[in-house]
Amino acid sequence: MLPVLAIDLGGTKIITAIINNGQVIAEERCLTLADEGPQSVINRLLSSVDYLLSLKNIEPSQLDSISLAAAGAIDLEKGLVTSSPHLPGWHDVPLRDIVREKYRLNTFLLNDASAAALGEHRFGVGRGVNNLILLTVGTGIGGGIIINGRLYNGPCGSAGEMGHMTIDVNGLSCECGNIGCLETLASGTAMAREARKRITQGERSSLVEMVAGKIEDITAEKIGVAARAGDPLALDIIAEAGNYLGVGMVNLVNIFNPEMLIVGGGVAKVGDLLLDPARQVVKERTFQISAQAVRIVLAQLGDEAGVLGAAVFALEQKG
Repeated sequence: MLPVLAIDLGGTKIITAIINNGQVIAEERCLTLADEGPQSVINRLLSSVDYLLSLKNIEPSQLDSISLAAAGAIDLEKGLVTSSPHLPGWHDVPLRDIVREKYRLNTFLLNDASAAALGEHRFGVGRGVNNLILLTVGTGIGGGIIINGRLYNGPCGSAGEMGHMTIDVNGLSCECGNIGCLETLASGTAMAREARKRITQGERSSLVEMVAGKIEDITAEKIGVAARAGDPLALDIIAEAGNYLGVGMVNLVNIFNPEMLIVGGGVAKVGDLLLDPARQVVKERTFQISAQAVRIVLAQLGDEAGVLGAAVFALEQKG
């Protein structure tokens, strides 16, 4: 079987990998620099592909296909990134066709979190589980749905936008244009914003020393470090995000009755500090029969879930 070249295009980084039989045999990473706009990001993506192929001395003709996993709402049939809260300026960008025309290979496009769900289902913590939902909690919040062992994309390909379910009808405006989305309450961006607000209002935290007084430099990663060291403000912010995440999970469990809810993404690295509050909310608010059926667990594959899932997706389209 020929290898697949898989690309995970996120709001922060681009991961390009050559995948063969479920194994990453080569990988290249670079920053997305999304604020520079679509053309700049696409150029960086293509340069990353060229570099990796050159590094491994592989011609495009030696690949089975190319599979792109991109952050945002995807039109599967047309191969468009229709919009993306974390890729500014991306509106109906024909990413699939741009890549296909350059490399003259079968090329596929899907949502990045859907790809990660497929990766965890085939190679990670979700192996052997027929019905699961993945939540990726990082800069934003994404999701992917596996039903009866297959990725559910919806008729257009945009299913799984878990981060944009409304949690607070009077809440903050979201980058997607909605109000009170889960992403505005439980993402890494939301956590950093809350920490900065509370410190500005006078609350004390070791985070101030950690960023040498530049509170604009506070990130979710730093909040995680402070929380593991016992910082009360950081612990409270993570617990609050976990609580909101749990409210979102209640909706998912009641609607889908999954066997497993997987939480991945950078924010999930804080582990049970985030998941325990979420589990408690699910226990208290979900139909008990559904709550007893679901396991809430951490993702296993880290950053490589997306490229592994993208490769699976490409091979499944052929078969």
